[in-house]
Amino acid sequence: MTDALYSVRNLSVEYGTRQGPVKAVNDVSFDIRKNEILGLVGESGCGKSTLGKAMLRMITKPGEITGGQLLFGGHDLMTLSSREMRSLRGSRLGMVFQDPMTSLNPVQRIVDHLTETILAHEKTTTAAAARTRASELVERLGIRRERIDDYPHQFSGGMRQRVMIALALALHADLVIADEPTTSLDVIVEAKFLDLLRELRDEFDLTIVMITHNIGVVAEIADRVAVMYAGRMAEIGDVREVFARPLHPYAEGLLKSVPNIELDGQELYKMDGSPPNLAFTPPGCSFHPRCPKALPICSDQVPVLRSVRADQETACWLYDDQTVEIAR
Repeated sequence: MTDALYSVRNLSVEYGTRQGPVKAVNDVSFDIRKNEILGLVGESGCGKSTLGKAMLRMITKPGEITGGQLLFGGHDLMTLSSREMRSLRGSRLGMVFQDPMTSLNPVQRIVDHLTETILAHEKTTTAAAARTRASELVERLGIRRERIDDYPHQFSGGMRQRVMIALALALHADLVIADEPTTSLDVIVEAKFLDLLRELRDEFDLTIVMITHNIGVVAEIADRVAVMYAGRMAEIGDVREVFARPLHPYAEGLLKSVPNIELDGQELYKMDGSPPNLAFTPPGCSFHPRCPKALPICSDQVPVLRSVRADQETACWLYDDQTVEIAR
């Protein structure tokens, strides 16, 4: 894809356990387009957060990236040294972690978090200039500049999330991966936070990957959505198309499971079964034991992600090689 800012190719991540290797991410490939917001969704334990960390090569023991390519800025990130990756993470790749209170040092002032990041990557920048930039950045994010001398515990959850965004933007990152950034926020702060992300995307020419289990957040903010199941990519495409006409039975079930206040009296849909233990995933398509549309081939062969409609791909045997639906 010519407009891809970041490409993941056949990425696999395993965790060593007493039960054997757990494939948290299993042969995943997809592209992230410049200046888009991509929503990454799926049930808990499907591999979303592991995928986000792997994209920044932040997997630590007992985890390990066992294969694949991470293509960004003309390089395969898997070939870079640890030192080169640390430099790239700060300058062009950023991450907003799930819980900002545990990501921020409680004994460091906010200004120290920001200026240390700037000075570590820009050796010619003075401390005074770094402080000025930090002040301007937090003010742009809706925090009074004098508050940068406060400690993290003096900030609300929403303000700490804004500080985490400031850390990701301090060096003008091209791509920011946000892992469940709205989990600890109430609905009013969440709405303001999503508006802020949209504004920052436009102002800083950002590309954002939003990892979340909240389908409503994806519908509100994302341009495209990627659906994961049991460590694999089930479907990816334009958010309006996927929400209106999902291709994969899992994506369809996931969307039907979301309560809709406009459908008074309708019984909430519940998918049968549970996600598989990733140490013992079933053969073929991992979803086939729960799938109401499973074919004989589903229990034997793993489907590959293929284009079925314009800007909509799925990994499902319900569609033949000519991308014609055969069982809808």
